[in-house]
Amino acid sequence: MKKTSIAAAALALCGLWAAGSAQAEGHYVPGVEGMQAASVPPPGMYYLGYLVNYNIDDFRAPGSSSNLPGHNRGTVTALANRFVWVTNYKLLGADYGVEAIVPIMRTSLTINAAGISDSRSGVGDVYLGPLVLGWHGPQWDAVAAAGMWFDTASTSHPASPGKGFKSTMLTGGLTYYFDGAKTLSGAALARYEFNGRNDAGRRPGDQLTLEWSLGKSFGAVSAGLVGYSQWQTTNDSGTGATSDKSARHAVGAELVYPVPGAGVFLKGALYKEVSAKAGTGPEPKGSLLRFSLVKAF
Repeated sequence: MKKTSIAAAALALCGLWAAGSAQAEGHYVPGVEGMQAASVPPPGMYYLGYLVNYNIDDFRAPGSSSNLPGHNRGTVTALANRFVWVTNYKLLGADYGVEAIVPIMRTSLTINAAGISDSRSGVGDVYLGPLVLGWHGPQWDAVAAAGMWFDTASTSHPASPGKGFKSTMLTGGLTYYFDGAKTLSGAALARYEFNGRNDAGRRPGDQLTLEWSLGKSFGAVSAGLVGYSQWQTTNDSGTGATSDKSARHAVGAELVYPVPGAGVFLKGALYKEVSAKAGTGPEPKGSLLRFSLVKAF
C-alpha cells in the first residue's frame, strides 16, 4: 500500500472511532439473536441479558477486503440489558409489546495504522421500542417491531461507547417449525437501520442485518447452526464519504439450556466472521462469543 493510502486509511479510521463502536455502521450488533429469533414470548414481563465479546483480529482497509498494515487489534465486551413487556392487548391479531435496551460496554483498541491505543467503559446508546408485535401459528411464529436508538452515550474518545447519531430500526422475522412437535426449526430475523447525522454532519449509510438459524431440540436442550450477514445499503454522506459500502458475514453454533422451575433459559453461541468488506471507513473482522440469559417474571 502506498504511503498516501496508509495516511488516508488512518485519517478515516480516526473519524470512524470518534463514533465509538466496533461496528462501522449502525447500532445493532449482529449475533445476539440465534435459534427461534423471530418467536415473541407469551404475555408477561421479561429480562434478556446478552453478554457479548467481540474479538477483532484485523481491520479491512477502506473500500476493500484487504487488511490495514501493521498490528491492529481490538476487543469489545458488552452487556446489553433488554427489558420486554408483552401485554394482553392484541394489535392486528398479534400480541402487542414494548421494549428497551440499555448496553454497558468496555472497548479496548490498539490500531497502529492510525496511532490509536485506547480503552473506555460506559453506558452505550439506549434503544426504545414502542412497537413489538408477535404472531403465533400452529407451526410458525412471526415478529414485527419498530423503535429508535438514541445518541445518549459519550463519543469523546476513540473507544467511547457512543455512536454519535440516532437510528430508526425496523424489525421483521419468521420462525418455522418443520414438525408438529416443534423439535426442528428454522428462523430468519431482519433488522433495517435508518441512520441519522452526527454533530459533524456525517451520515453513515443505512444498514440491513439478517440473522438466521437451523435448530434441533433434544429433549430440554437445543442446539443448532447460526449465522449473520450485514450489508450497508446506501452511501455514506458528508466529509470524506465515498460510494464504497461495507459488508460482513459470519457462521457459528448455538446451545440452549433451560433451568427447570426458575423460568430461565441460558444460551451460548460462537460466531466466526468469514468475510468482511470496508466502506468509507475501515471495517473490523473477527469472532463473536455470546452468552444470553432469558428470565420470565
